[in-house]
Amino acid sequence: MADRTFTLRSGRVVGLTGFGDSDAERLVIFCHPAPGSSVFDPDPDASAERRAHIVALDRPGYGSSDPWPSGHWPSIVQAADDIAEYVRSVVVAETVIGVTRPRTVGVVGWSAGGRVALALAARHPQLVDRVAIVGTPAPNEAVPWIDPQLQQVSDQLAAMAPEEAMGRLSAMLQPQADAVAAAAEPGEVPLDALGIGAVDASALALPGVRDRLGRMLIDAFRQGTGGVAGDILSYTARPWGFDLADVTAKTLVIAGQADALAGHAHAAWYQRSLPDARMEMVPGAGHLAIVPTWGRVLSHVAPARVTH
Repeated sequence: MADRTFTLRSGRVVGLTGFGDSDAERLVIFCHPAPGSSVFDPDPDASAERRAHIVALDRPGYGSSDPWPSGHWPSIVQAADDIAEYVRSVVVAETVIGVTRPRTVGVVGWSAGGRVALALAARHPQLVDRVAIVGTPAPNEAVPWIDPQLQQVSDQLAAMAPEEAMGRLSAMLQPQADAVAAAAEPGEVPLDALGIGAVDASALALPGVRDRLGRMLIDAFRQGTGGVAGDILSYTARPWGFDLADVTAKTLVIAGQADALAGHAHAAWYQRSLPDARMEMVPGAGHLAIVPTWGRVLSHVAPARVTH
């Protein structure tokens, strides 16, 4: 589970996990996939080698974070605003004790986490100077990828009160949580819910990767299915709530060439839609492209010398 918690002004508790160099000046925020949690480090060696203090936050209902408040729709922008509140608190707290850290951060999002990373950059441009998204699906209306029957279900849920929609979708997702709970060891946890397939075999074969993913999924479902239900509703049943044109940060868009979930068409859409974006495709990689590219990602969001 997360190694510490942070209490928001609203009273909600957020779980946080740190990686890399805790003494580094550069702060990098990592936004996990859906389902997911803050405990996953894509490549501990690359994290340790980069001069960056990496912090991941559990979104509501995942890991050690409180669930979405009753009566409120899950929201991409609220998840981003939670991160912004945490980052600002770090700057204030460190200033009080005489620690000087750059007032801007880099932010990374894998899969669903990419939307949160972009929302953070769009809504809080004074905080974010660099963004990287990896394997993040585009809006379904821009690049169709959601099964029409599932989208129809989401449309039906959108017409309900938030508590009812969350309850119904959570029940539908319970088999995912049951499958994770049934695994005897983290390395035996099924990874279907993450969109990881046979094409990702080489990444999964790297030391510790399958075990780390399994531990993340165990943590993701520790409170049940509310976390992933909230994520799904936030981007299928409700508007995203921010404009990509407001992302002024330098953005790196990465996708696996063999990613059946969010491949070239998705990455190309983001490159066209963002003001300052570079696209890189990873040969032979699937949805787990975050693992072999983690060092490249960190070199973008935590460059040796940050330019503005």
